Amino acid sequence: MALAKAYPVFSVEDYLEFERVQPERHEFLDGSVYAMAGESPNHSTICFNLNTIIGLQLRGKRCRGFSPNMKIATNEKGLYSYPDLAVVCGEPKFHDKKKDVIVNSTVIVEVLSPSTEQYDRGEKFLRYVNGIESLTDYLLIAQEKPLIEHFQKQANGEWIKEDFAGLEAVCPIESIECLVSLAELYESADFGA
Repeated sequence: MALAKAYPVFSVEDYLEFERVQPERHEFLDGSVYAMAGESPNHSTICFNLNTIIGLQLRGKRCRGFSPNMKIATNEKGLYSYPDLAVVCGEPKFHDKKKDVIVNSTVIVEVLSPSTEQYDRGEKFLRYVNGIESLTDYLLIAQEKPLIEHFQKQANGEWIKEDFAGLEAVCPIESIECLVSLAELYESADFGA
């Protein structure tokens, strides 16, 4: 992971107790706690657009979205993270009575950053797809060009990837009955920056 390590090894319980009183967010991976970096203007714009697009389409459906301030845990309890968007279909299940860690995400979306791209594509991807049984879709969104990489779980448990590139493209997320127009997703993004 390219994030700077912030603290010594923690137990899950120590991490959650620590995190619940911190003004900034930290991710947990196998006992290590990492401070999360700030985001670029493009990252912020894309996240805002994404949450608006998905949020409007989820109204009246059995699924609901969660902002980047909601923690997600994998079943193996080795990863607690803050994805840019998580969607849960049906009743959300939580790690404990504090209800600040979801364990049954259906869709997870990460907007890629130079400092975390390798981690989002590698270790985090593996932890999500192997550690969240309910997960059906994992999307990676580029900041520097209009591109969504959509990983979708098949009936046989295998994951396939499909790319949606260009401002005219539309990415369907069938599990939540939503469409993501890349023109809307990247509205006001600055590719020259």
